[in-house]
Amino acid sequence: MKKLWLLFALITTFAWGVWGAFIETPEKAGFPATLGYIVWAITMIPCALVALKIINWKLETDLRSVLLGTTIGLTGAGGQLILFQALREGPAYIIFPFVSLFPVVTIFLSIFLLKEKANRRQKTGIALALTGILFLSYQEPNNGLTKGYLWIILAVLVFILWGVQAYLMKFSNETMKSESIFFYMMVAALMLIPAALFMTDFSQPVNWSFKGPYLAAIIHILNSVGALMLVYALRYGKAIVVVPMTGLSPLITVILSLIIYSVMPGSILVIGLILAITAIVLLSE
Repeated sequence: MKKLWLLFALITTFAWGVWGAFIETPEKAGFPATLGYIVWAITMIPCALVALKIINWKLETDLRSVLLGTTIGLTGAGGQLILFQALREGPAYIIFPFVSLFPVVTIFLSIFLLKEKANRRQKTGIALALTGILFLSYQEPNNGLTKGYLWIILAVLVFILWGVQAYLMKFSNETMKSESIFFYMMVAALMLIPAALFMTDFSQPVNWSFKGPYLAAIIHILNSVGALMLVYALRYGKAIVVVPMTGLSPLITVILSLIIYSVMPGSILVIGLILAITAIVLLSE
């Protein structure tokens, strides 16, 4: 039981890493990311049903659990939709590295509100993980022009929302079943489907073939499984350790891209890979 958090955290890191390696495939084939969000929300349903089966369908339905679970879902799913808009307005090479550092918010809240502590080895691992996340999220600049500064506000909002979500996952695990938490996360994701439809530009052609929604479903189920495993990891482990570790999922993405697409990582990504591997070793102890 002592290391159960590590198993779940590693599954999340791996699942999200594989997801990251293939997530752009449907979009490049003509299936918009906003519709991909809808597919992702739907893939959460089977995961939620499996989770409920584990607890014999004994879902917590008191008002506190419903509000807390739904808030966790809305901060995560809402942040995803806001990120779509931020990427329309601003440069991805700045937005992605900044948003990826959301574990800083989780760590801050967990230390001051949950009174979590880390030993010297874990503190080193956390620092290396945060630095590694920054390097692994780096993207080459492009010459695209931005439309004002709204993207900055949106990026900061996503940064805060995702950091708060991870903190609330740990906080709610103290009084709620992990399975109930994930169920309400699924409900919240489904609630935001109309917003995703509104954000979709249907004036552009949409690929409805296998490479569209069907391939997207296969890919997004990895994200949903990873999210469920994260809730379990936070049941057994400290948020200040679990969240930075799962944030290193780009490590898997980069390795897979190297193998599948023969994409050689630049010096920045190589540094990120080294930092990530070192961080995982330190945090696993």
